[in-house]
Amino acid sequence: MRIVGLTGGIASGKSTVSNLFKAHGIPVVDADIVARNVLKKGTGGWKKVVAAFGEDILLDNGEVDRAKLGQTVFSDPGKRQLLNRLLAPFISCGILMEVLKLWIKGCSIIVLDVPLLFEAKMDKWTKPIVVIWVDPETQLQRLMSRDGSMEEEAKSRINAQMPLDLKRSKADIVIDNTSSLEALHEQFQKVLTQITKPLTWTEFMLSRNGAFLALFSTFFGVAIFRRSS
Repeated sequence: MRIVGLTGGIASGKSTVSNLFKAHGIPVVDADIVARNVLKKGTGGWKKVVAAFGEDILLDNGEVDRAKLGQTVFSDPGKRQLLNRLLAPFISCGILMEVLKLWIKGCSIIVLDVPLLFEAKMDKWTKPIVVIWVDPETQLQRLMSRDGSMEEEAKSRINAQMPLDLKRSKADIVIDNTSSLEALHEQFQKVLTQITKPLTWTEFMLSRNGAFLALFSTFFGVAIFRRSS
């Protein structure tokens, strides 16, 4: 099994690339979806967050007001680190369960779409790592245009994340999304060719089919040994 890491920054175009993978039949495990699920009312993640941040972050129906929680943690590095620390075990477990489901289905290539891939140390699970990069000015302008936010607020949200230049330095593959959508699609096609090349022997043995082959070989070897003895 090949587990591809996909990450980037806010307003970098990572979600666009994630959707392109899905459109080409590559299963994607989206950490943001997993994070939403672990924050649902009554879950372990929900209980930890409410205990730490109080009931003021809840909507009338008891669900977490994600917008209010986001505003709280983006403006306070200490609270942001606390939130990440509280949810990290639940998100990691949720991602692992989604990967396991896809393994059982026999998927040989999976993309992990994780905004905090490096921060959460999930890069150790993935190879290759694809980083979606844009220059700082383009990122700022796109974020302000997308969310209708003021420059100071947009800069604060960008600065709350690991710099894209640092992520780029850790990547195996970089997609430069500074230019047009057409240029992005062109780069994506090249990346798709890279990640869909035949599995290495190690990757194959980590896949479901590889596991079945190993199991069959073991049983066959035992049977031959018993016959000869």
